[in-house]
Amino acid sequence: MVHRVAVLALEGVYPFELTIPVRIFGTAEGPGGEPLYEVVTCTLTGAPVTTSADFTITVSHGAEALRTADTLVIPPFTCGVEGTRDWLPAELAAALALLPPHARIVSICTASYVLAAAGLLDGRRATTHWNEARNFQQAFPEVEVDENVLFVDDGRVLTAAGVAAGIDLCLHLVRRDHGSEVANRVARLCVVPPWREGGQAQYIERPMPEPEAATTAATRAWALRHLDEPLSLARLAEHARMSVRTFCRRFVEEVGTPPGQWLAQRRVDHARRLLETTALPVDQVAAQAGFGTSASLRQHLSATLGVSPTAYRQSFRAAATP
Repeated sequence: MVHRVAVLALEGVYPFELTIPVRIFGTAEGPGGEPLYEVVTCTLTGAPVTTSADFTITVSHGAEALRTADTLVIPPFTCGVEGTRDWLPAELAAALALLPPHARIVSICTASYVLAAAGLLDGRRATTHWNEARNFQQAFPEVEVDENVLFVDDGRVLTAAGVAAGIDLCLHLVRRDHGSEVANRVARLCVVPPWREGGQAQYIERPMPEPEAATTAATRAWALRHLDEPLSLARLAEHARMSVRTFCRRFVEEVGTPPGQWLAQRRVDHARRLLETTALPVDQVAAQAGFGTSASLRQHLSATLGVSPTAYRQSFRAAATP
């Protein structure tokens, strides 16, 4: 059965983010070219809504489309500090109540205000645009706000940071549903990276490094080609021709995370791709991803995804089976 994605356009919706779900999910195809998702755009009443730009959009569906949604995506609209404080009017709350119990709920950028106002983020980790993070945290102290990441996957409820992070999250969902091969093909067709390094922290306003300062980009690219080798901080700094202290500081400035954390995530990403696309034994996957032992791979995969390598491979194959 084709997975149904409903995109809810609210008054003042941002046009770019509104089109992300149909572009990403609508491009995903199975091995025979069959569509993997059906994307429908709706408003609360089925009537046209104004956008944040100088035009109005007309849709073919009202809130009843939410009754059959497997995933609901809410793009940002004029809310947060720039809009009113009525983040969850009765009409919107009634629409959310139509969702089936199994449906995933996704917010892009400041649409996280809707999810928080509905109580869907209480006690959960979530993100929003970094420029709104402090206001968001003050408004909803029960939410664990992480302003440093591009998106947060908390199972049924997912939140993306700003604008292009909505693309990252939708690609992540395609990868979660159908594996890296499908997600990577979608990314290629849409001419976007299949994943982006680092997190939102790299976009937060900070004093810029000196123009002549060296960059860690070449070393990051080199490290990705040598994940199966031991990569200590000293070796990375030596490749970048910097001291370890300077390298770590410059790395955080450019990527938003410490080099050790970045490297561990890249190893996990590589291991996931190998588990999804090859029949290599787990110990060989661990070796090629740079974890050394299958025990180390299990520890990192469990910490990141909550599953063992074997369980991950089995669940991926089950999800990929028509």
